[in-house]
Amino acid sequence: MASYKEIDTLEQWKQLLDASHDHQVVIFKHSTTCPVSANALSEFEHYLDAHPDNATTYALVKVIESRPVSNQIAEDTGVKHESPQIILLQGGKKYWTASHWSITQEHMKAVMQ
Repeated sequence: MASYKEIDTLEQWKQLLDASHDHQVVIFKHSTTCPVSANALSEFEHYLDAHPDNATTYALVKVIESRPVSNQIAEDTGVKHESPQIILLQGGKKYWTASHWSITQEHMKAVMQ
Protein backbone atom coordinates (compact mmCIF):
# COMPACT_ATOMS: atom_id res chain seq x y z
CA MET A 1 0.00 0.00 0.00
CA ALA A 2 1.17 3.49 -0.75
CA SER A 3 1.09 5.50 2.43
CA TYR A 4 0.02 9.00 3.26
CA LYS A 5 1.15 11.32 5.97
CA GLU A 6 -0.94 13.76 7.92
CA ILE A 7 0.11 17.37 7.61
CA ASP A 8 -0.87 19.98 10.15
CA THR A 9 1.46 22.92 9.61
CA LEU A 10 1.69 25.61 6.96
CA GLU A 11 5.36 24.73 6.49
CA GLN A 12 4.46 21.11 5.62
CA TRP A 13 1.87 22.36 3.14
CA LYS A 14 4.41 24.70 1.51
CA GLN A 15 6.86 21.82 1.17
CA LEU A 16 4.21 19.69 -0.56
CA LEU A 17 3.20 22.50 -2.89
CA ASP A 18 6.87 22.98 -3.83
CA ALA A 19 7.33 19.21 -4.27
CA SER A 20 4.46 19.15 -6.78
CA HIS A 21 6.83 20.80 -9.27
CA ASP A 22 8.86 17.55 -9.27
CA HIS A 23 6.14 14.91 -8.93
CA GLN A 24 2.41 14.44 -8.33
CA VAL A 25 1.08 15.36 -4.90
CA VAL A 26 -2.35 14.28 -3.70
CA ILE A 27 -4.03 16.08 -0.80
CA PHE A 28 -7.01 14.50 0.93
CA LYS A 29 -9.02 16.95 3.05
CA HIS A 30 -10.87 15.00 5.73
CA SER A 31 -13.50 15.94 8.29
CA THR A 32 -13.25 13.66 11.32
CA THR A 33 -16.91 14.30 12.21
CA CYS A 34 -18.53 13.58 8.84
CA PRO A 35 -19.75 10.13 7.74
CA VAL A 36 -19.43 11.10 4.05
CA SER A 37 -15.79 11.98 4.72
CA ALA A 38 -15.25 8.66 6.52
CA ASN A 39 -16.57 6.86 3.44
CA ALA A 40 -14.34 8.91 1.12
CA LEU A 41 -11.31 8.20 3.33
CA SER A 42 -12.08 4.50 3.06
CA GLU A 43 -12.21 4.80 -0.74
CA PHE A 44 -8.92 6.71 -0.71
CA GLU A 45 -7.23 4.09 1.48
CA HIS A 46 -8.56 1.23 -0.68
CA TYR A 47 -7.25 3.02 -3.77
CA LEU A 48 -3.80 3.36 -2.18
CA ASP A 49 -3.91 -0.32 -1.22
CA ALA A 50 -4.78 -1.48 -4.73
CA HIS A 51 -2.71 1.00 -6.74
CA PRO A 52 0.53 1.79 -4.93
CA ASP A 53 2.48 4.58 -6.58
CA ASN A 54 5.70 5.46 -4.83
CA ALA A 55 6.33 8.33 -7.26
CA THR A 56 3.33 10.24 -5.86
CA THR A 57 3.24 11.90 -2.45
CA TYR A 58 -0.03 11.50 -0.55
CA ALA A 59 -1.08 13.69 2.36
CA LEU A 60 -4.11 14.02 4.63
CA VAL A 61 -5.33 17.24 6.24
CA LYS A 62 -7.90 17.08 9.00
CA VAL A 63 -9.93 20.17 8.20
CA ILE A 64 -11.31 20.84 11.68
CA GLU A 65 -8.10 20.21 13.58
CA SER A 66 -5.88 21.96 11.00
CA ARG A 67 -8.14 24.75 9.76
CA PRO A 68 -5.31 27.20 8.89
CA VAL A 69 -3.68 24.57 6.65
CA SER A 70 -6.99 23.72 5.00
CA ASN A 71 -7.71 27.41 4.36
CA GLN A 72 -4.22 27.99 2.92
CA ILE A 73 -4.64 25.04 0.54
CA ALA A 74 -7.87 26.59 -0.75
CA GLU A 75 -6.18 29.96 -1.18
CA ASP A 76 -3.03 28.63 -2.86
CA THR A 77 -4.83 26.26 -5.25
CA GLY A 78 -7.90 28.36 -5.98
CA VAL A 79 -10.04 25.34 -5.09
CA LYS A 80 -13.04 26.26 -2.95
CA HIS A 81 -12.93 24.30 0.30
CA GLU A 82 -15.15 21.27 0.61
CA SER A 83 -14.78 18.17 2.71
CA PRO A 84 -14.18 15.53 1.97
CA GLN A 85 -12.08 16.69 -0.92
CA ILE A 86 -9.19 15.33 -2.93
CA ILE A 87 -6.82 17.56 -4.88
CA LEU A 88 -4.19 16.35 -7.33
CA LEU A 89 -1.35 18.83 -7.77
CA GLN A 90 1.09 18.94 -10.66
CA GLY A 91 3.52 21.76 -11.32
CA GLY A 92 2.38 23.72 -8.29
CA LYS A 93 -1.21 23.86 -9.52
CA LYS A 94 -4.46 21.97 -9.22
CA TYR A 95 -4.69 19.35 -11.93
CA TRP A 96 -7.87 17.62 -10.70
CA THR A 97 -10.21 17.74 -7.75
CA ALA A 98 -13.25 15.85 -6.50
CA SER A 99 -15.39 16.01 -3.40
CA HIS A 100 -18.02 14.14 -1.44
CA TRP A 101 -19.48 11.05 -3.18
CA SER A 102 -17.31 11.63 -6.27
CA ILE A 103 -14.29 10.39 -4.32
CA THR A 104 -14.26 6.75 -5.40
CA GLN A 105 -11.54 4.24 -6.22
CA GLU A 106 -12.68 4.14 -9.83
CA HIS A 107 -12.63 7.92 -10.18
CA MET A 108 -9.15 8.15 -8.65
CA LYS A 109 -7.88 5.32 -10.84
CA ALA A 110 -9.21 7.00 -14.00
CA VAL A 111 -7.43 10.27 -13.20
CA MET A 112 -4.30 9.37 -11.27
CA GLN A 113 -2.96 6.48 -13.32
